[in-house]
Amino acid sequence: MAQIFLGRYAGVFGLLTLMAADVTPARGQQTLVCQDVQQDYVIKQTRLDTRGLNFLFFEAAKRGCDELVFHFLDLGASVGARDRIGNTGLLHAARAGKRKTVKLLIERGSEVNHQNLAGATALLRAAASNRRGTVKVLLGAGADPRLGNKRSVTPLMAAAFNGNAPIAKLLLEAGSETLAVDATGKSALIYAVTRGFAPVAALLLERGAEVNQRAGNDLTALMWASGHSNDVPEKDAVATLRLLIEKGAELDLTDNRGRTALMTAAHRGHPAMIKELLAAGADGKLRDREGKSAMDLAADEVSRGLLSNP
Repeated sequence: MAQIFLGRYAGVFGLLTLMAADVTPARGQQTLVCQDVQQDYVIKQTRLDTRGLNFLFFEAAKRGCDELVFHFLDLGASVGARDRIGNTGLLHAARAGKRKTVKLLIERGSEVNHQNLAGATALLRAAASNRRGTVKVLLGAGADPRLGNKRSVTPLMAAAFNGNAPIAKLLLEAGSETLAVDATGKSALIYAVTRGFAPVAALLLERGAEVNQRAGNDLTALMWASGHSNDVPEKDAVATLRLLIEKGAELDLTDNRGRTALMTAAHRGHPAMIKELLAAGADGKLRDREGKSAMDLAADEVSRGLLSNP
């Protein structure tokens, strides 16, 4: 995993645990997938209790085996049943992108805004797993796009983290809040710009995101973009930075250490960002609270060369 800039702010990618999407079987494999669940049921049926039946129901929901879902519900499985971390069949189906199963479970009374023990809803799981069709179904059934998990991560933040503009657009149209922040103070805009997703950032700014909104430790979106993670392609990082500047990002704001976006880019060793910031008018002579300038913080000779002749 790429290291996060400004080590004291490590944790921006806490969402990663949310992002692991189930692999959806190809159409030709679906029958075999459901046969596995059916066979498991046949083997266990004579000694199945309600708990065991519910777990077979969860597996059928996760795999989109609708006939088995119906069968297990008719046998006594409950749409309200929960696994050990509080997931219902709906949450399993939503994460796996099983739209028909999601519709079926909602029709059978599954609570669309149920939250598991981590606070995640079916909508958050679907958004985090890039399940656009499922997101659309859930929103149509009344899923609340503003509900975040226990770390206040919302579906919109998950979509921004993934760079998924179509899902972000659906969520915004349904009433997602662009100014909402998670437990560490980061907004959807900051998740998008840190990973170089300019199209999502542009959409958020069009829908009311504040370009100079502060995150934890007084960091702005421009600072996060300037210190982007190392796995972000340079062209995407530059496009994102330019977007923020065009939308009115203030170049010389400082965080709680007195550091500007230019200092951040220098410290992270991002020459392309240094060039853009200097060309836009960033002040290379400013110093942080320890008296260090961008030149003092520069991580490599290329960066120092750019800063020595701004």
